[in-house]
Amino acid sequence: MEAYETAVALRRASTRLALRLRAERTGDGLGSTGVAVLGQLHRRGNLTASEIAAAERVQPQSLTRVLASIEEQGLIKRHQDPHDRRRQTIELTTAGRELLKHHMKSSDDWLAEAISQRLNPTEQAVLQLAAGILDQLLDG
Repeated sequence: MEAYETAVALRRASTRLALRLRAERTGDGLGSTGVAVLGQLHRRGNLTASEIAAAERVQPQSLTRVLASIEEQGLIKRHQDPHDRRRQTIELTTAGRELLKHHMKSSDDWLAEAISQRLNPTEQAVLQLAAGILDQLLDG
C-alpha cells in the first residue's frame, strides 16, 4: 500500500475513533476544547494560554471563553508570573485532574471492551504495535 493510501485510511479510522470516543465520554458540558485544554495541562504541566493555543493549533483568543468557563468550574487556576505581570500561567487543579481522569476512563473502558470482544490476540498485539508507531509518528 502506498503512503498516501495509508494516510487516507489512517485519517478515516482515527477520525471515526475520535468521534466514537467523544460519544463515550460522559456529558458534563465541558466540550472537546475544554477536555483538550485539561489534557495539555495534564501532559505538559503549567502553561500559558498562548502555549496551550499553539499546542492545539488555535488562536489564543478562541480559548478565552473556554478558559474562563473551566476556571469558573474550579478545573484550572491562573497564576500571575512574578517576573512578567502581563503573563499568567495556568495550572490544572485536583478537580480538573479528576474530571479528566473520569473522561479518559469512560472512553478507555469502552475501547478496552471493544478490543477484547472484537479482536483476536494477534490483532490486539498488532493494534498495540500500531499505537506505539502512531505515538512515534506524532512525536516526530
